[in-house]
Amino acid sequence: MPNKTYRRQRAGRTLVVLAGLLALASIAILTWNVTQEIEAQSTAQSDNVQWALSQTEVEFQEFNSRLRVGVNPAAVRQRFDVFYSRITTIRQAKVFEVLRADEAFEASLSQIETFLSDAVQLVDVDDIELTRNLPLLSGIAQDARPDVRGLSNAGLNLFAQQADAQRQTVTRTMTQLALALVALITALGLGVAYLVRLNGQISQREREQVQAATRINTIMNTSLDGVIVSDAKGRITGFNSAAEQIFGHIGQNVMGREIGKVIIPDHMVDAHNAGMERMRQGGEKRVVGKGRVQLEAKHADGSTFPVELAIQSATTDEGEIFIAFLRDVSQRVADELELIEARDKAIAGEKSRSDFLATMSHEIRTPLNGLLGNMSLLRDTPLSAKQDTFLRNMETSGRLLMSHVSDVLDIARYDSGKVSVRFEPLNISALLQDIVDNQSGMAAAQDTTLDWGWDGPAQHWINGDSERLQHILMNLIGNAVKFTKNGRVSITASWQDNQLHFVVEDTGIGIAPDLLERIFDDFTTGDTSYDRDVSGTGLGLGIVRRFVEALDGNITVESTQEDGSTFLVEVPATVAEPAAQETTVDAISLVGAPKRVLIVEDNEINRFVVRNMLIADGHDVTEAFDGQQGVDRAHGEKFDLILMDISMPVMDGRAATAKIRSGNGASAKTRIVALTANALANEQADFLANGMDAVLTKPLTKSALRAVMSGEAVVQNADQTQLLDIPHLTETRETVGADNFTPLLAKFDTELTAVSQWLSPGADLDEIAAFAHKTAGSASLFGATAVKKAFLSLEDSAKAGDKDSVDAMRPFVLGVCQDTRDALTQAVLINPA
Repeated sequence: MPNKTYRRQRAGRTLVVLAGLLALASIAILTWNVTQEIEAQSTAQSDNVQWALSQTEVEFQEFNSRLRVGVNPAAVRQRFDVFYSRITTIRQAKVFEVLRADEAFEASLSQIETFLSDAVQLVDVDDIELTRNLPLLSGIAQDARPDVRGLSNAGLNLFAQQADAQRQTVTRTMTQLALALVALITALGLGVAYLVRLNGQISQREREQVQAATRINTIMNTSLDGVIVSDAKGRITGFNSAAEQIFGHIGQNVMGREIGKVIIPDHMVDAHNAGMERMRQGGEKRVVGKGRVQLEAKHADGSTFPVELAIQSATTDEGEIFIAFLRDVSQRVADELELIEARDKAIAGEKSRSDFLATMSHEIRTPLNGLLGNMSLLRDTPLSAKQDTFLRNMETSGRLLMSHVSDVLDIARYDSGKVSVRFEPLNISALLQDIVDNQSGMAAAQDTTLDWGWDGPAQHWINGDSERLQHILMNLIGNAVKFTKNGRVSITASWQDNQLHFVVEDTGIGIAPDLLERIFDDFTTGDTSYDRDVSGTGLGLGIVRRFVEALDGNITVESTQEDGSTFLVEVPATVAEPAAQETTVDAISLVGAPKRVLIVEDNEINRFVVRNMLIADGHDVTEAFDGQQGVDRAHGEKFDLILMDISMPVMDGRAATAKIRSGNGASAKTRIVALTANALANEQADFLANGMDAVLTKPLTKSALRAVMSGEAVVQNADQTQLLDIPHLTETRETVGADNFTPLLAKFDTELTAVSQWLSPGADLDEIAAFAHKTAGSASLFGATAVKKAFLSLEDSAKAGDKDSVDAMRPFVLGVCQDTRDALTQAVLINPA
């Protein structure tokens, strides 16, 4: 911009000078023309052409007067010769050329020449003859007198006209000269005004430049960043105070020095010099104009340190210059390294945490498996009444502990980013109905109405994570029922813009304002009244929040104490096609034909429990104490099933499975089921990827093991179904009170006892479906998850008219009912504190 302004100012000054020169040239030309005209007039006067013409007429008069006197012929002849000479001069002289061009003048001159031609014959004679000719000569002279007068008058007229023309020309030239002078004076005035204005602008710009330079110098000197200016040869021309502090140099001492020798580390000097030379030759500018880059710089003491710099170039009258802005980033680099180290430690800590959770899952579940398994075996032995009571208490406490461990692991899995989301077609209406059926018993005990419905068009089938949605809704609806007495709990579902909305509204005790702000925090169990009426770990809503976030959803709550609460859940989903009607079978036969089973397990107690469970069902069991022994046994013998532990000495379960699969042993094609306490989903997926067919997590139940032995069951995953949901059972007992709980439980026990009657061979399938649906609803109240799942499967098969499936499931259903009755008997003996 300054260069453009300067060029515009220079062009203006050039135009003013050119205009002045043009005006001066015009005036000079006009002056020369006037001079020429004046000189022309001056020459005419000096030649005195008019005098010559007048003198000619005088000479003629003198000649004529001599004729009249008549004396002295010689005098007559002399006057004639003078007049003759005048006329000859007029005819031949160049000064009369303009006069001769005039017709009147030329006519008079010709007449006079005729007179002279006639007169010569009369004059050029002797004196006597001349005397005799005088009268005749006087006569023709009188005839020529008008012509001589006409000649003089014609000349005078012509010269008068020429004089007028010359005067007009001079007048016109003088007028032009005057106008030119006026124009010149005007132009000079405008030029002076322009120059004054221009000078003012230049002065203003000079002041602005001085001010800008002052500001720039102030900015440079007060800038926290170092500013170094160098010319195209790399010589330092600017070095501010910040640069002095950064590099340890005094600015005056480095001015004019080559920048590479001042701030460039020794090992980078060659590259710097090559770059400067490349730029001087018009080559690529690899750093200039490329933004901030981080490089090394050299301190005055020779040490190197990291700097962040940005270099820009500019063109000045002295050539190209380079401006570098630098800052010492030693502290930032140190902080970044510290952050990287902290991040690495955090990642390592997170891995250690994950490993710790996997290990703790294994280490806690393994002894629990031993405890619960031995308790199950102990129950098959004769027990006194007191021993039976102690055993039931231990079993209930063990399962409750397992539930708490699962909650903690759910939180840990989410916080470590290991919660996997699996989307599949599901019937959201059926899911809601199941949950409502599950909670209907508790709601009835609370004298609370429990209902649900759609707001707007129903969207039954969606693609979603059934497990996570069930956990979310079960927790919210269960809490609403738990905290509502003599009231109502309503669940409303709606579908809008590919989002599923759930509103769980109750008329219960509500939530205190101070608790509302942290209701989704872990271990939040409420105020004193909450603690007094309802127990719990306070992890439920924390897990709900995490699962909602895992589904990319949102959860909010509104509540007024003593008026109730409203929870709103929004999760994205897509529409799914309805799934084909299938018969869900969790297990088929209770025992099945005897099989040869290889147990690969390093824990003696676990081997003992599994061995005795299998032997009790008539199976043949072989044991291996580590992975290598398992590989050797599988290579030499043919087994129907291999139960493979994961964490073992010598060789772990993954490596053992891989060797069995890759070899040509007798059991290379045998089903291998992981038997492990590792409950993390990603770990179990890894087991399946390593060649295992399914996963069983500890502690084992007889029904789960029998389902595996059937060979057609859907094997447990990380959330395997247990006989009882102990926390739910405990909450039900605490909610309805001991007085109400006992008769309700007795009624449910009667329903389980009657199963063998309505599930007898040949029973009507519609009646079976109705009884199964009713019993599944009762099972929900007491947390009898295995019974509920078995009876829902039985209901589906009966409704589908699949008699073969119903008959096949009968032994398993009866076994689950008996196991559940035993578990309930044990569970209710725990102190309901």
